[in-house]
Amino acid sequence: MPKNENTIKDPLLQPLTIGNLTLKNRIMSAAHASAMDDSNMPGIRYQRYHEEKAKGGLALTMFGGSSNVSPDSPSVFNQLNVGSDKIVPYFQEFSERIHKHGTALMCQITHMGRRGDAQADNWLPTIAPSAIREDLHRNFPRQMEQYDIDRVVKAFGEAALRCKEGGLDGIETLASAHLIGQFFSPLTNQRTDSYGGSVENRARFALMVHEEIRRQVGSDFVLGIRMTLDEGEGGLRFDEALQIGEILIREGAVDFINCNAGRMDTELSLVEEHMPGMSRPLVPFLDLVGQFRRAIGVPVFHSARVTDVANARYAIREGLLDMVAMTRAHIADPQIVNKIIRHEEERIRPCIGASHCVYKKIHCIHNPASGRETLLPMEVSPSETPGKKVVIVGGGPAGMEAARVAAERGHNVILFEAAARLGGQIQLAAKTEWRKDLISIVDWREAELEKLGVIVRCNIYADASEVLAEKPDYVFIATGGMPIEQSFPGAELLVTSWDIFSGSVQAPAKVLICDHTGRQEAVSTADYLSTQNCSVTLTTIDAHSATEMGYTDRIIYHKRLAAQGVETHPYLRLTKLRKEDGSLVATLTHELTKHTQEIVTDQVILEAGTEALSEVYFELQELSLNKGITDIDVMAEWSAQPTVSEKGFYLHCLGDAVSSRSIHAAILEAYRLTVFI
Repeated sequence: MPKNENTIKDPLLQPLTIGNLTLKNRIMSAAHASAMDDSNMPGIRYQRYHEEKAKGGLALTMFGGSSNVSPDSPSVFNQLNVGSDKIVPYFQEFSERIHKHGTALMCQITHMGRRGDAQADNWLPTIAPSAIREDLHRNFPRQMEQYDIDRVVKAFGEAALRCKEGGLDGIETLASAHLIGQFFSPLTNQRTDSYGGSVENRARFALMVHEEIRRQVGSDFVLGIRMTLDEGEGGLRFDEALQIGEILIREGAVDFINCNAGRMDTELSLVEEHMPGMSRPLVPFLDLVGQFRRAIGVPVFHSARVTDVANARYAIREGLLDMVAMTRAHIADPQIVNKIIRHEEERIRPCIGASHCVYKKIHCIHNPASGRETLLPMEVSPSETPGKKVVIVGGGPAGMEAARVAAERGHNVILFEAAARLGGQIQLAAKTEWRKDLISIVDWREAELEKLGVIVRCNIYADASEVLAEKPDYVFIATGGMPIEQSFPGAELLVTSWDIFSGSVQAPAKVLICDHTGRQEAVSTADYLSTQNCSVTLTTIDAHSATEMGYTDRIIYHKRLAAQGVETHPYLRLTKLRKEDGSLVATLTHELTKHTQEIVTDQVILEAGTEALSEVYFELQELSLNKGITDIDVMAEWSAQPTVSEKGFYLHCLGDAVSSRSIHAAILEAYRLTVFI
């Protein structure tokens, strides 16, 4: 990294030495299970995903979240298997790939204990310090005997040796809620022998593991532990975690401690505490970790919603951390460090905490190349034939992304948007208070379009004649969709979430929301209205609301709606609506029994998805060189669409103008069609 004034002064760009290893700056990516493994091995897709971060300039990329050391620690969410010598050649290739960029590489190893699955992989009983079931992974473990303790300790040492033989720079063991942490916590360790009771006893298993690792790999191989600092009521508390840390340091068992907080044995605790998303504030545990760091004598790492450079820089500058892990931030933009060095922080694609990368591993909601490094370029390169005229109709996420990428390619881009501002349906989705950060998807692209010189014309409902007047070479129709019209009796009495969030309709005191999709619109509306002094009843055709949403969002909605007193009824479909005595009477049919019931309310909001708004596409279809056809076989090969030598324009339809889908699907479609033109 070239030495300039920025690298000399910026706390984030200072080196850190841990044992014999010097890290070139203070930014890392923490271990996580990316689900990109090839039969539990880190193959080319896995390696390329991490290589993009290394190319982006970070000092350390840690991989292999929850990598298993033993046959009775099964792969339940696509972890690596470090319990087999088969992994060593993969590690050797991986190390060479990452080291050529000056980046260090470490693996996280673990035994899941009671968090395993007795009906996965080898179908072996789960084990734990005590026979206490975990609510999230739902297995009943058996209590470990001394034989189990000895064999697992040995397995940790052998796994660590494989990491060293693979050329890695170090490892960390995972304690938090996993087997080592289950010995730490009074919630899961109720033993009365030398492994239970006092903090010294509960730390004994961890010490045995780390002593065996040291015995097998030597003292010059970097070794750390990831552990929780506070589990809350009844669990491991801060003073005990600090005492455990001091024991590990006293015995020379660790070179660093990677800290987190909270529990992860329920779906809610996993989402709110261990992997906090947009429902939580930024850096929720930073002060706690800083307190720990001030009291401990080894380097401290931390990751938990550290998504922006300002907070990361503050954490290092104020001595709260030694290494800051910006894991999800690097999924959004692997070039973070390079952009800091180039004084381009404002161009960093922001992580908004949507947790799409957790639900749809390992794809970012608005970086379509993440997780597809072998299929799509992470950075847009200049076109071999720049200067084409590209016309975009529609300024939602698909249209904005198409305009951004085409401009990055060096083409002349004009974007027409019918509304007064860009963003499409994201403008509505961001009206829910705790999901307001979604608007950053729009804000970042809007700023990029301005920097790239894209001509944006809002308040123009462009038709075919206006498009043709631009003499385009490429036309992308991204006009989105509109709520599907219903045909059942009384459908004219309905309103939609669009009406509510746009302000065109005011909600009365009592509202019934009928969800026919299981997506975010209905629960977002219920959430929003229940905070506006409305009495809200929510029905869904599914077993529970928000069925199509990832668990990271779904559980937050369920908690919020329950706290706000929203009544929710499953398996009900709205089939009829009528006025009666100044109210509305909704007839709902049970999806399973076909019995009907009626609910009297003041207003009925139905969510049933959108239908494509694509008139201008059909107007232009026969005039285009490709007749508006997007070659699906070519799309499946992740290649450029075919072209011909004739003069004219190519036409493609994007996003919800094709069919009702997600933000990520719309942006991905735009990216994969424009990055090759």
